[in-house]
Amino acid sequence: MDKITSGATTIAVLGDAARGPADELLVQHGAVLFRGLGIASPADFHQFVSTFGEPFTDYRHGNSPRMAVQTGVWTSTEYPAEYEISLHNELSYAHRWPSRLFFYCDQAPATGGATPVSDSRAVLAGIAPEVRERFATRGVAYLQNLHGGFGFGKSWQDTYETTDRAEVEKALAETGAEFRWTDDEELRVRQARPAIRRHPVTGEEVWFNQAEQWHVSNLPDDEADALLEMAETDEDLPLQATYGDGSPLDVVDLQHIRDVAKRNECSFPWQEGDVMMIDNLLVMHGRHAYTGPRRILVAMI
Repeated sequence: MDKITSGATTIAVLGDAARGPADELLVQHGAVLFRGLGIASPADFHQFVSTFGEPFTDYRHGNSPRMAVQTGVWTSTEYPAEYEISLHNELSYAHRWPSRLFFYCDQAPATGGATPVSDSRAVLAGIAPEVRERFATRGVAYLQNLHGGFGFGKSWQDTYETTDRAEVEKALAETGAEFRWTDDEELRVRQARPAIRRHPVTGEEVWFNQAEQWHVSNLPDDEADALLEMAETDEDLPLQATYGDGSPLDVVDLQHIRDVAKRNECSFPWQEGDVMMIDNLLVMHGRHAYTGPRRILVAMI
């Protein structure tokens, strides 16, 4: 990971000056840390991100629980501080994903709370050939059971940012997803996606999926046990992943993938005002457990 620093000047000028060298570093390393730029608010952050491209204005289809701070800026995943968030590629289960993510440290935690990254090329190379082949040939299917207002996980209203079922159906039809409504006003969605992608600039193959994160085995044991006791089928779980052909994933394979990603992890302690830009295909990202208040914001292009 490379670092670019600068003295105080306008945010737009900073972004323009940083863009060229940062773009070059990003293709090489997958992540760039900006420190000392004087970015001091969500508005500054959004302006800085805008110099690199047009930020996303919605988080439709997104599964992570997060809150909008302003247009194009969200909190990072809202998840209990004592748990780690495993390494993953953002929205790799969706038909449209961001090419880049930007993380801004608005408030650094007392301890921990790093946003680690892991090289998706190295992860792909490190996965055992037989495991890699299974994923390459079968792909991954992501199953969502979205409640209508009460239940585990996110509601379909929050996920698709509307209460209009017709609008949800239109959005889903455009993604190629399979879906159906239940008698209990739940929405069940199945999205089949490749497990491996090719980077549009470098031409390299990268590990790009969230199979292990969506699988119920990624939850703390007590939560996983409780959900499995309640669920009759995979469709009954708030989230689940299978192979694209519907066959179950091997939990041993999934743990192997987590171990490989972890071995390639790189992290640093956040300082307030830091901004990290990552290439969403070249690196995975996650979150370490932490103590004390922490506020990391995210934008996407």
